[in-house]
Amino acid sequence: MNKKINTMYFSATDTTKKVVCGIGKKILENIDRKITINNIDFTLPGVREKIVSFTEQDVVIIGVPVYAGRVPNILLKYLNSITGNGALAIPVVVYGNRNYDDALIELKDILELNGFKVIGGGAFIGEHAFSKILAKNRPDEEDMDIVSDFANQIYTKLITQDKIQTVVITGNNPYRKHYIPKNKDGIAVDLRKVTPKTNSNCNFCKICANICPMGSIDFEDVSKLNGICIKCGACIKKCPMNAKYYDNENYLIHKQELEVDYVYRRQPELFI
Repeated sequence: MNKKINTMYFSATDTTKKVVCGIGKKILENIDRKITINNIDFTLPGVREKIVSFTEQDVVIIGVPVYAGRVPNILLKYLNSITGNGALAIPVVVYGNRNYDDALIELKDILELNGFKVIGGGAFIGEHAFSKILAKNRPDEEDMDIVSDFANQIYTKLITQDKIQTVVITGNNPYRKHYIPKNKDGIAVDLRKVTPKTNSNCNFCKICANICPMGSIDFEDVSKLNGICIKCGACIKKCPMNAKYYDNENYLIHKQELEVDYVYRRQPELFI
């Protein structure tokens, strides 16, 4: 096989990265020649300013997290700027154990509209961005075994089909509306303006400012935001001092409901 292997992902807390890179690494292990993977991590805003295009010689594993059952709105402009030019693509979405809804078919449609040929796809589970107990430590060893098996199936498809077939991914068209949480009275609430707070544990290490996918945390005063917060969880989960937190009542109610209602283990869904 003379294809070039590429991995691309947005992964604020590294769960999507683990799945996408796991697929790419396993495909590479199957290839009997020395090649390297071209990796594009578009989590940080500066990377999303660069134009990316591929050719028919490329295989691209591209992954995004699921936000409210869909591809994150803040990624749509960037994703629609990527040019496939006949490259083969494997879309991957990672969600926090509730549901991926129409995120995977939406990502598939975006790729096909931009010149990719989608030959497989998968929805995997990662620790929820809001929680440290919902889908804790996932993707775990069991998930990564499924990742390896999925990659082997993709590789087999690449080398055995003279004319590689596109894949059918289930979902709705038009897509389902974004998932909307409710408050304690059952009334829909908008969490988009909720922002993290900073407590006295902060030692001004600036890690949160450096890893914010929106570049919103003020570098001089990390308790301030200069832009939007997408509730990705990066600043909270990666703070070594546990200095970042949310105190919004509706956010906390929603977080608790998720942790109670979706405690069972969801399994990845694969499309080959």
